[in-house]
Amino acid sequence: MNEQRIRMDQKIQTMATRLSKSLDVNMRKSFLPDERKALRRFSSTEVAQILGVSQDFLRKMFFEDKLDLGDIETDARGRRFYTAEQIDIARHEIARSSTKFQHIVPRRREGEHIQIISIANFKGGAGKTTTAIHLAQKLALDGYRVLAIDLDPQASMTTMFGFRPEIDFPEAGTVYDALRYEDPIPFRDVVRKTYFHNLDLAAAGLLLSEFETETAHALRNNIRPPFYQRLALCINEVETDYDIVVIDCPPQLGFTTLSALVASTSLVVTVIPSMLDVASMAQFLQLTSSLMATIADVGASPDWDFMRFLITRFEPNDGPQTQMAAFLRTMFTDDVLTQPFLKSSAVSDAGLTQQTLFEIARTDFHRQTYDRAIESINGVVAEIEGLIKTAWGRK
Repeated sequence: MNEQRIRMDQKIQTMATRLSKSLDVNMRKSFLPDERKALRRFSSTEVAQILGVSQDFLRKMFFEDKLDLGDIETDARGRRFYTAEQIDIARHEIARSSTKFQHIVPRRREGEHIQIISIANFKGGAGKTTTAIHLAQKLALDGYRVLAIDLDPQASMTTMFGFRPEIDFPEAGTVYDALRYEDPIPFRDVVRKTYFHNLDLAAAGLLLSEFETETAHALRNNIRPPFYQRLALCINEVETDYDIVVIDCPPQLGFTTLSALVASTSLVVTVIPSMLDVASMAQFLQLTSSLMATIADVGASPDWDFMRFLITRFEPNDGPQTQMAAFLRTMFTDDVLTQPFLKSSAVSDAGLTQQTLFEIARTDFHRQTYDRAIESINGVVAEIEGLIKTAWGRK
């Protein structure tokens, strides 16, 4: 029996090694020549939509030499394509050109607190990571300085950013190194720039799962600071560098997720409108309430600006889903975001190459499918952005 177990251990290890090497080879092929992801350029139409100005206005600013954007790529038909950096430069130069355009630079102002948004769910498969990364990327495109924190040891968000945790961070370099109880390193040392302008990442890795077991030991030995303060203290180290933090929580309610909830200023709970998923969410809410009450007894209850439910993987032509979505809206009224995140083959197909809809061109998909998906995502982000601005006291 023991020999059989050892052979199975070895077989599983061999399978893991083969799979890891194969994925690494595929990633290297995908991201040649530098083996890292790079963000595509955006058309003039997309730039105008991102900036919230007309194409005629953008064209006028360009031809009057009011936009110093350096070299702009053009295709054989003379159409211009801009990098995310050039879009951001254009945003600030347009804002400086007239007071009526100052709103297109949305960064937080003096007296406005950093927004820390946790994306959470009790179970996997509810679109949590997909929501988190699309939210972070769209907010970055919209001109905010964004930090994405991956708190899931499975590191799906980290992988979407083009990193392989077991290869890039085999022993160090993830958020765990800043959270751990023994010799933690400065949080700033684990934050890294990404290929996406205005968007940085604190990566995850399998070692992050150690935080759960280490916290149980720390609680018994009263090690300070306690688990529920550690992430908040990390974010405080880099607070001045960002406007918004987006946290991808693990799909269970452990010490790691609780540390995120305490650090957060707001919470978005993703839910698929099915009976099983809604029942799971009910358990999540019950357990969250109990644990948060326990933490509140030691003075660590968070003061959220908002908490919202986001309906994800929604198929509007599915009768049972539509009924369940209506049930959720009846139960929680305004606490459910108006705009759902639609289920789309465009999102899933992009995910096959570890990309989001903001990283692929509209021409790579059936246009109606792409437009439907991107409209859904933009609607979700716009609604959350409105809640952020309300929290900041803006109209």
